[in-house]
Amino acid sequence: MGKVLVLNASYEPLNITSWRRAVVLLIKGKAERVEMNKKHIYSDFPLPTVIRLRHYVKVPYKEIPLTRRNILHRDGHSCQYCGYTGDELTLDHVIPRSRAGGDSWENIVTACVRCNVKKGSRTPNEANMPLRHPPRRPYSSLYFEVSKHVNTGSHQEWQKYVIGM
Repeated sequence: MGKVLVLNASYEPLNITSWRRAVVLLIKGKAERVEMNKKHIYSDFPLPTVIRLRHYVKVPYKEIPLTRRNILHRDGHSCQYCGYTGDELTLDHVIPRSRAGGDSWENIVTACVRCNVKKGSRTPNEANMPLRHPPRRPYSSLYFEVSKHVNTGSHQEWQKYVIGM
């Protein structure tokens, strides 16, 4: 039946849960329904798509691992130099490793093979290849999971709760 976005009492996204777990939280009075879809579990019980916890939960910061998959997702699976969105994408160091550029969120971007070869071991300024978006560390680990659902169009009602992520 679908996934449910769980918001903290402050309306910040906490996680994504199953509809069954969300219904249990609602029945126990630990959460309230914020958004629902047209489906019903019972005739008088609409299926929630977004719930909010009644009490604030403190969540520790969770570091997002620097992986190829996460970098591709952050960059929208497109070359950060020309905008290419095909299958032939690589990772490029903005400041090349040969110039002491390290592996970090702020120094690695997605690039197509053609742009990566063209840039070579130069900086984007030296190669006259400006970046479309400056690389940055993602704000939230939940962003990756939520944005996958929002970007595929399966949960558009979640978008207003994750805009600033």
